[in-house]
Amino acid sequence: MASKASNGLVYILLALLILGLGGFGATSFTGSVSSVAKVDGKPVRIDSYSRELQTQMNQLGQQQLGRPLTLAEAQGFGIPQGVLAQLISDRSLDAEAARLGLSVGDDTLGQQIMQIQAFQGPNGTFSRDTYSFALQQAGLSEKEFEGDLRDETARSVLQAAVIAATRMPATYADVLTRYIAETRDVTLLRLDQDDLPEALAEPSEEELRAFYEENIADYTAPEKKRITYAMLSPDALIDTVPVDAERIREVYESRIDEFEQPERRLVERLAFSDEAAAEAAKAALDAGETDFETLVADRGLTLTDVDRGDVSQAALGAAGEAVFAAESGDVVGPLPSDLGPALFRVNGVLAANNVDYGTASLMIREELAADAARREVSLQAEPAEDLLAGGATLEELAEETGMELGSIDWYDGLSEGIAGYADFDEAAAAVAQGDYPEIAELDDGGIFALRLDEVIAPAPEAFEDVRDRVQNNWEAQQTDAALTARAEEILSRLDAGETLEAVAEAEGLELTTETGITRGGNVLGTATGYNASVFEMEEGAAMISSAFGAVILTRLDAVTPPAEEDEQTALLRQQITSQVSSGLAQDLYSAYADEVQGSMDVRVDQEALNAIHSQFQ
Repeated sequence: MASKASNGLVYILLALLILGLGGFGATSFTGSVSSVAKVDGKPVRIDSYSRELQTQMNQLGQQQLGRPLTLAEAQGFGIPQGVLAQLISDRSLDAEAARLGLSVGDDTLGQQIMQIQAFQGPNGTFSRDTYSFALQQAGLSEKEFEGDLRDETARSVLQAAVIAATRMPATYADVLTRYIAETRDVTLLRLDQDDLPEALAEPSEEELRAFYEENIADYTAPEKKRITYAMLSPDALIDTVPVDAERIREVYESRIDEFEQPERRLVERLAFSDEAAAEAAKAALDAGETDFETLVADRGLTLTDVDRGDVSQAALGAAGEAVFAAESGDVVGPLPSDLGPALFRVNGVLAANNVDYGTASLMIREELAADAARREVSLQAEPAEDLLAGGATLEELAEETGMELGSIDWYDGLSEGIAGYADFDEAAAAVAQGDYPEIAELDDGGIFALRLDEVIAPAPEAFEDVRDRVQNNWEAQQTDAALTARAEEILSRLDAGETLEAVAEAEGLELTTETGITRGGNVLGTATGYNASVFEMEEGAAMISSAFGAVILTRLDAVTPPAEEDEQTALLRQQITSQVSSGLAQDLYSAYADEVQGSMDVRVDQEALNAIHSQFQ
């Protein structure tokens, strides 16, 4: 526990050394101000707060933005408040440990420090010079570091005492294991349109209009933005940019291996220490006593470890001729390799692929032209931006630059035309009335600018425009109702004592079975939530559900508890026990820490905090 306790301080120290943050804020304050808070008289030092704040700003900034956060951004994420809260919590536990008389002796502390790799010299042993230099670079005195390490170690002892023997009862794990690992076996009778006793009658115009009115929300267009845009894409220029023939030849020669590929094989290679071992493995393979996968596993390897990918005969050296003579699926050898005698399994035969220069040159020209077109578009972005900044409208911009001018009624989910670009979609969602057009980039290298002309309120689409969709939906609803009625009639026969098998045979219907259904799985052809509904059924019961134009009558045949002797069940129980116990221990410790902090006299020096924050501006 003591060793573990020192890890936090050591990681912080190393981070400071790597990032060059040593001593940040530690020497910027004079006089009696040395802490940002006090917990029952124990100070939360200014340098501790500033270093931890800087560390978290750097870490989160690199993860989110690829750069350190500014203080304003950090405050937006709540980082300063979180840092102060954690330091106050730690100091509260330090004060509690002191009240309980928990402390770490000098010998134990010295052993910890001597074991920290950051303080060891070139010979691998503790170095006083290295120790002093590391602390100096981090802006810490030996007294401060050793005091922090002593407190953290005592705190870890207190934590261990609080959560000791915190383990969820076995009964709880058993219940969860049964809940998760139980399976169901069902029989399904699927009814679709072909199983209707008679075809649906054609709907009248009045019926369709009534259906349209009853479901008017389904035929109401969403709010739209009428947007005018100007766009220039590389595709618009690709046929106009010149491409030098000599450049095409140069690229072809540099990529000759791509256009002239010899015959290849997809190969796995399993090497052995000597010829005898390789021959013994091949003999066992030929006799059917083992397979290639088992041979690989017996060597402590995976198929990924032995995969050579696609290789030419020349790349296989002396083994090439024999490997290339084998059929796909064959294992040949022992054959020589740079790792010793080896068995080779052929997983595929790839024919030679030779692209003539005429075809290759067309491909290369298109690539070079596309690159040139993207560069040309990029060059036009700044002049276009200047025109807009000078007050030009999109119409004037298009006339001046040759950009394509267009209009679109955009709504969330539209993916046609320019709305298929994620960059345009994002800009269209954000644009508001009165926004000035600005040049923005598209992910294919194109540029665009847009203007919001009008917001079109949601409105029902004309019946004539959606009549086909209305009829399709009407037919789907009528089909589902008819199939559900038939399923309910069959269900009533089951309630009267007939078996599902007898009904299916009499009606000429087909039954299917699904075994081993799990709570988290899914049954092909069923709707979301089907498995959850099955797990709510009693054994022998039946239910009716709809999915993808069909109605399904399901009978629950068996409830199978997890096999106690099954290895996967044992592993699941172990994982549940570990996760739940860990969560319980963490919750218990958090509750204890909150209670301890609530009993402490906590005083925060806001002026000291403001002074520190001013250095981050």
